[in-house]
Amino acid sequence: MREQTLSDSNLSLFAQVHSEDRLREAFREVKRNKGSPGIDGVTVEMFEANLSKELGKLKQEVESYAYVPHPVRRVETPKPNGGIRILGVPAVRDRVLQASLRGVIEPILEPTFSANSYGFRPGRNQRQAVEAAQLIVQSGKEFVVDIDLSKFFDRIHHDRLIHRLGIHIPDKRVLRLIGIILRSGAMANGIFEETTEGAPQGGPLSPLLSNVVLDELDKELERRGIEFCRFADDCNAFAKTKESADKMMRIISKFIEDKLKLVVNREKSKVARSCAVKFLGMTIVAGSLAISVASMARAMEKVKELTPRGTSAPIEGTVQKINQWYVGWTNYYKMTQYPSQLVKIEAHVRRRLRSRIISQQKKRRTLLKRLVERGVSRNLAAKTVFSNNGRWALSHRKAIEKAYPNEWFTKSLGLKVVSNLKYPHWNHVKTWIKLA
Repeated sequence: MREQTLSDSNLSLFAQVHSEDRLREAFREVKRNKGSPGIDGVTVEMFEANLSKELGKLKQEVESYAYVPHPVRRVETPKPNGGIRILGVPAVRDRVLQASLRGVIEPILEPTFSANSYGFRPGRNQRQAVEAAQLIVQSGKEFVVDIDLSKFFDRIHHDRLIHRLGIHIPDKRVLRLIGIILRSGAMANGIFEETTEGAPQGGPLSPLLSNVVLDELDKELERRGIEFCRFADDCNAFAKTKESADKMMRIISKFIEDKLKLVVNREKSKVARSCAVKFLGMTIVAGSLAISVASMARAMEKVKELTPRGTSAPIEGTVQKINQWYVGWTNYYKMTQYPSQLVKIEAHVRRRLRSRIISQQKKRRTLLKRLVERGVSRNLAAKTVFSNNGRWALSHRKAIEKAYPNEWFTKSLGLKVVSNLKYPHWNHVKTWIKLA
């Protein structure tokens, strides 16, 4: 969070938003986050090439109440669990102003938010949310009310949002700017669409605004003494019994729809034991954190994508791509308390690579020679190579694993591993989740 400068403290909130220093800092943030251009086609690099002129123009427009944001560019991206997520990409100049706005109002709003809210907040993250949920389950509240909001960002009620902001933001000129941004419209396939509700995902301001909207839900849950964890629009509440959880589901759903004017997705929302609920890619199994079945399945698919069949690409390049993905992926998922899940993925990677090695030997006799060279007895190598097994079955045979042991992948190819344990607990985790 940016510390307020002495010069800022002598300015109105509105003047802070369009101050030159603030706008320059906002641009640096936009540049760090990169991102594609809006409907005007102006890239971050193009904007930076005339930075002083662009920021001066933006400052003058805001100061003189002449600022009009471009409509956002609609972009459709697939969701991990199916379906389409619609993003709204603002122009670079509009992203700069939104970042400046957020920098001014976030320090005011942040202290008012619930301690049970973890999404899009300074110093808070997904891991903290998952671990907080784990502590609640361990305390005996193993039944989860898993609320799914249907198209949350698309259905944010503008008037209610501005009213909630006005409780803490006294400068009506700032509220006016936010209102203009919310109503900027969108371009989809060359057609302009008005935005009478919603806050487009893709801009720097929308995450903060989403917390303002859902803070009202947080306060209601706290008033009722309900323990919960929320990360953006992903909210789980906890109860000791199914009866209590069912009652909570009815109360929470009614409040969301009647008071917040949002829509609960009845098909995806549910009451279940924690081991049957996915929260931020994790599942709480018998009080311990496990990677969810869905997240494990996506990881295995990613391995398959990174190790395609029928390619002559050097294995070293493939390993580099796997490392780049796996190191980033495990920065979060290594919180699992079932390390056997990570070993399962690593074993799958090695088997896919062994299969690649086999397929790149065009003749069986060439493979036989290679295995012998790598320390496999000729007898065992011959029995393996001249069997009727295909390359996938061969990749798990003793001769192949002896020629290309686990250590060879790490020491010779630099393949990254997180755990060297065997995985006796994976079936236990899978069974728990399936039976719940």
